[in-house]
Amino acid sequence: MTDPTPQNIPVWDIDNSNPDFVPALEDNLAEIVDPELGLNILQLGLVRNIELKPDHAVVTMILTTPFCPYGPSMMETTRKRVEKVLEIPTKINYGHETWDPTMMEEGLADDWGLF
Repeated sequence: MTDPTPQNIPVWDIDNSNPDFVPALEDNLAEIVDPELGLNILQLGLVRNIELKPDHAVVTMILTTPFCPYGPSMMETTRKRVEKVLEIPTKINYGHETWDPTMMEEGLADDWGLF
């Protein structure tokens, strides 16, 4: 049987612990666009997790390539946006996953033309 949801889309810890924050997080993070690809970090699946701790938040994020020239800027912007929404100090962890097109929103990889 084929998996009906083949996408490698993460479920953030905050989806379960504090789902009321998720719409505002998604709205804010959708504004952060990878300038080389023209897609936002959520469409690309770069935000792998958002976890709320008692005194801070932790965002796990990856990049499309380890040496993305815009990576540091996108990660810092992500940190600031999450911190603004949650009103709590926020840290960024660079995830260990290697990015691939299955992490993109459904249908985007099909139209991307590179794969």
